[in-house]
Amino acid sequence: MTGSRVNRQESEGDGPDRLVTLGRISGLHGVQGWLKVYSDTRPRENILNYSPWYLQRGREWEEVPLEHGRRQGKLVLAKLRGCNDREAARELMGATIAVRRSQLQESLAEDEYYWTDLEGLQVVTLEGVALGRVSHLMETGANDVLVVRGERERLLPWIWEQVIRDVDLEQGQITVDWDPEF
Repeated sequence: MTGSRVNRQESEGDGPDRLVTLGRISGLHGVQGWLKVYSDTRPRENILNYSPWYLQRGREWEEVPLEHGRRQGKLVLAKLRGCNDREAARELMGATIAVRRSQLQESLAEDEYYWTDLEGLQVVTLEGVALGRVSHLMETGANDVLVVRGERERLLPWIWEQVIRDVDLEQGQITVDWDPEF
């Protein structure tokens, strides 16, 4: 994510082996086990850069290698090992797709962050007033939004340099230009 773009991801667990949600299986494509994938990555087809995938159905996670994938128009299509027909693909419908945090690229461009790394960070104003912690992030179309929970919930737009002034992952803090009364 640059200052204006954030990858939507949720995490489960802690550390480099925690699972980070990247999308879900949203449909079937053809009769040879291909799947339609709803991807939360930007661009959409970036989800195909990771293998294995971890699929959650119910409460269980299953590691499944990605064999092939491609973007076809607005769709992302994937072929998983062992999913060789429409019936096998149908069993995966609705499954959540995750990867290990350690699989994600470590060296992002300056001012780029994974949402999963921002969740839980303390948010403080330029004057040092603590607003709370990042609960999660959401896309709104115009810009992404930090949902900050403290003594109350605040929605802070992810607008680099105007609102978001600094992100210090080592210190676990985001500095913002924001009126604490707003």
